[in-house]
Amino acid sequence: MPEVCLIQPDLAFIRSVRSRGGETLKKCYQCAACSVVCELSADDRPFPRKEMIWAGWGLADRLIADPDIWLCHQCNDCTIHCPRGARPGDVLAAIRSYIYENLSFPKFMGRALGNRRALPALFLVPIVLLLGCILLTAPQTATGEYLFLTSPKIDYNIFLPHGMVDALFVFGNILIFAFAAVSFKRFWHTLNADDRPAHLWFISAAIATMKETLTHEKFKKCIANKPRALAHMILLFGFLGALIATGLVSLFVFLPHYVHNWFGLAGVDSFFHIPLELPHPIKILGALSGIGLLVGSVMLIARRWANKDEVGANGYTDYLFLYIIFFTALTGMLAWMLHYSGIPLLAYADYFVHLTFVFFLLWYMPYSKFAHMIYRSLAIVHSKQVGHQARSIR
Repeated sequence: MPEVCLIQPDLAFIRSVRSRGGETLKKCYQCAACSVVCELSADDRPFPRKEMIWAGWGLADRLIADPDIWLCHQCNDCTIHCPRGARPGDVLAAIRSYIYENLSFPKFMGRALGNRRALPALFLVPIVLLLGCILLTAPQTATGEYLFLTSPKIDYNIFLPHGMVDALFVFGNILIFAFAAVSFKRFWHTLNADDRPAHLWFISAAIATMKETLTHEKFKKCIANKPRALAHMILLFGFLGALIATGLVSLFVFLPHYVHNWFGLAGVDSFFHIPLELPHPIKILGALSGIGLLVGSVMLIARRWANKDEVGANGYTDYLFLYIIFFTALTGMLAWMLHYSGIPLLAYADYFVHLTFVFFLLWYMPYSKFAHMIYRSLAIVHSKQVGHQARSIR
């Protein structure tokens, strides 16, 4: 006899998906055109047809454990060819947004990042912490005035001491990424819940995933949304460049400085002295990375506004992520230029805003769309381990 399967729809999940940009979910009538036209869909487990069925039935647990949600690269070929206007790409994006929230630890942070009304409070946290650091640690004159208010020289270290910024950066990120590890561990367990046998070692699959990501191999298979591949690649390499530049400054400037001061080790001092100036290689890398972040985010935002139907994924979290990256890059480039402006208060105001966006981006990473680079990477690694490959790269 055929196996009986009891379906218990999660109506709250259906409402959540529809509110996050998947409002066309119920238009789907299962013609499978979406799975046929998708170049990234595998022959053995094609998507997004089955995901549309599960979402329509409210099977939240099954979708959270489905790696194919993350193998979708929002090409929107499925949406363009859907005869019913069901927009499967937007539905999958809405499900991913739901996953950010429901796998997050603590969960209230995931809810906050997905709620417009919580945005002022989310910004208030880094603003208050940074203001407190300025009031408590900024150098003062003999008369008790803050030095940055009286000195004609623009020096970000007398406005917000680098030591405090480093402390917030290091300890804040240790805490946040400890929380993130809980979320990502939960996700990895859900991916492996079906006990499919692995045909490839994790390290080998991770290396293959990294190569695929850096080359944007899958993005280049898109047709309707093909221009997005270049913008996304520029943005990715801008982020990686900024990460490398920050790491090099920490390794060769701040770490030796703190080791020298804390442990009194003679002969241990910074290899370079800040502020780094052009044509220093790290400065060049940082400048190019900032330009990449700015250009890539502008291209993605402009394309969304110019053609929302083709691009898709027009939910609140999608736009929030892009705008945060844009303003982080913009204020960072302005901080560099305003350093030479001769207008201290303008430079300091911009630097404060820049750090607010930096900490917003990093501290809330596990709960925002920024986390997609980890979730997607883990899902691709899993798919390679179990031999689940798209038909277009066979």
